[in-house]
Amino acid sequence: MELDDRRIAVSEMDDEQLQAELDKQGVVLTPHEARRIAELTGHDPTLCELHIFNVEWSEHCSYKSSRSTLQEFLCTEGPNVMLGPQEDAGIVFFTEHEGKRYGVVIAHESHNHPSQVLPNEGAATGIGGIVRDVDCMGARVFGTADPLRFGDPEGEQADRTRWIASGVVDGIWQYGNALGVPNLGGDVYFCDAFDDNCLVNVVALGIVAEEDIIHSAVPPQAAEEPYVMILVGKPTDDSGFGGSAFASKILDEQEQEEDRGAVQVPDPFLKNVLLMRKANEAVRERAKELGITIGVKDIGGGGLACGSSEISAAGGFGADIDLEQVHVGLQGLLPETIACAETQERYVLAVPKRFADEVLRIYNEDWDLPNVYEGACARVIGRITQDKQYVVRHGGKIVCDAPVEAVTSGISYEREEQPREYQGQEPEFEQPESMNETLLVVLGHKNVCSREYIYRAYDTEVQGNAVLRPGEAGAGVCRPLEGSDAAVALAVDGNPFYGLISPYWGGANAVAEAMRNVAAVGAVPSALTDCLNFGNPEKPEQFAEFREGVRGLSDAAKNLWLKGYEDTPVPIISGNVSLYNESATGSSVAPSPIIACVGVMDDYSKAVTAQFKQADDPVYLIGQRRDELGGSAYYQAFELGLGRNVPTVNWEAERGAIYGVVDAIDEGLIAAATDISDGGLAVALAEMAMGPFGRGDIGAVIEIGPALNGLRPDRALFSESGGFVVEVKRGSEERFEEVMRAYGVEPMRLGETAEDAKLEMLLEGEEFIKLTTETMADAWLNGLAKVLR
Repeated sequence: MELDDRRIAVSEMDDEQLQAELDKQGVVLTPHEARRIAELTGHDPTLCELHIFNVEWSEHCSYKSSRSTLQEFLCTEGPNVMLGPQEDAGIVFFTEHEGKRYGVVIAHESHNHPSQVLPNEGAATGIGGIVRDVDCMGARVFGTADPLRFGDPEGEQADRTRWIASGVVDGIWQYGNALGVPNLGGDVYFCDAFDDNCLVNVVALGIVAEEDIIHSAVPPQAAEEPYVMILVGKPTDDSGFGGSAFASKILDEQEQEEDRGAVQVPDPFLKNVLLMRKANEAVRERAKELGITIGVKDIGGGGLACGSSEISAAGGFGADIDLEQVHVGLQGLLPETIACAETQERYVLAVPKRFADEVLRIYNEDWDLPNVYEGACARVIGRITQDKQYVVRHGGKIVCDAPVEAVTSGISYEREEQPREYQGQEPEFEQPESMNETLLVVLGHKNVCSREYIYRAYDTEVQGNAVLRPGEAGAGVCRPLEGSDAAVALAVDGNPFYGLISPYWGGANAVAEAMRNVAAVGAVPSALTDCLNFGNPEKPEQFAEFREGVRGLSDAAKNLWLKGYEDTPVPIISGNVSLYNESATGSSVAPSPIIACVGVMDDYSKAVTAQFKQADDPVYLIGQRRDELGGSAYYQAFELGLGRNVPTVNWEAERGAIYGVVDAIDEGLIAAATDISDGGLAVALAEMAMGPFGRGDIGAVIEIGPALNGLRPDRALFSESGGFVVEVKRGSEERFEEVMRAYGVEPMRLGETAEDAKLEMLLEGEEFIKLTTETMADAWLNGLAKVLR
């Protein structure tokens, strides 16, 4: 069979001519990259090859600008790691139950560009893709989370920002609720740095027995017997064509209409059949019964070309694909569209040829896919080969013939970096006269107020495993394994305002805060994932921001340690890099390393919430207040600028605080706990008094003098230096202090909880702040509705 004659004669064109031809074909490859393809394949690239390499060599798929930085800084191994970041999701040890070892599967991705252009579809397909990433590892998906970053809903682009935020939230709940997967948590920030590029990050969790893990690779058994490739799911159409390349380019408002075709179209009902109704599980169980090893990979960014080439290369094999065997939803599709379209709800499977007919029967007959969605089915589309060549056929011709490693390994760049010097200074201002009014203003600010307006649409109860729901604590907690008391905690964090001042401390604080939030419910921080959202890596200052952000989160993981393993980093087991978050005007997003932390606890019944529980319990502060209000909610609320003194992390003190709180909760000494972050100590105390719905009936009387540490009172109360506020069960004070001091931490007793539903703060015995829970809740509960409606 001869090679397709629709080729680009790269050897006959100069760079200007070649660039014009690449633009004409709608690919974002550079002339250098197009020539490199010709070198690697030994011929001028066909149009289909050009599009395949366009998506596979995109930043989104290849990590061509970031790979060397990730390899330099990130620690991905650890004694509890069952699978690191080399596949669609990472796996960390969870618990042993009935003689089996179980792991928590976690994946973390971004769907930023699609959500800016088509918010509902972009966010929905983000949830769909991340769920598939976890499912294809053989896991049962039991939770999702959604860290979101939007523009300023009160700024120059207010109407567009509100439209995007509304569409994103609708897409998440419409898709996630239909799937039957509960939302465990998330966070949201509003900043004009995201006016032109919102960030929609998504996280999914699953559980799997170690013996049931399925890898996203052709099994080694394919060297001993024939294996074939099966495509299962929706019929391929033209939706999402070029999506990965689109996710790796600068957004131009003038081109957004044509970019909408690069956004995938979701169908959660078909996903429900494939995933939640256990069609995939039926195939896995049958393979297990027969002693057959299979490989499964989600088809997401890059479409079938990406899925089929990567599953082959990961196993050390090649593939021979016949695109005419692919079930399509539109007639006359070009081979490059069939190969690269990112149609949702699809998987590829690598199975022994002798097992293929049974797999097809399970999907097409037992689970009746053709009658679930028109054109949906499972079909054999090719075979696994030993020669490590990636061959694609269509219309009697070979439309791609390239070494599979050339396709999947991408191309690597060593980008220039030029650190920027931050010019901002600390504001000079007097302490406000009314601290009551000051606290209410901060509580009502869009980056502090309750997120209930967003998460109330999410189903948090489906599957019946919820222990702590969004709003009840800084981390969601779920009991995912039937018959076991072990629980999983999940927190997501990353303050973009810190990143604007210092990308390094933005990354470090994201790790520290995520670990604090997990610790505050009583779980041991066990693993991290990162989604690294930055600007244009071709600009030296923006690439330097990226490297500093990665270095910061890496240093935090290395210095905060895995509990019980001195000098062992908390492993980073999965993640994603999202670059080119920049508009055509040159405006890039705030450097935003967003961290997810998974924690585990042996007994879910020990989990604690943030709300005060009973009167007359002592209230303690853990963590000194420092002059660290740079990027703070206090400065934002009063329009004082960013400031300069971003919170830093004292590794030893932070480590001691985190693991001291974990041990104290495990011993049953703590009734309520929360970490200190946005809004500082004052907001932490107010939220503990209010509870998640503003109806708390236990208040507190607090003497703030011990917390001042030489600072002006308002600065101490709103400083965002990391720490905890805890309610210790009365009678447990002595033991609690012993536990904390064993970690080198000196807890500060500030006061007691009280019968009255109000928060009273005293300074040397004199009233400083006194507000009822009802008054605080009125500001806090309604803040988001005021700016998003």
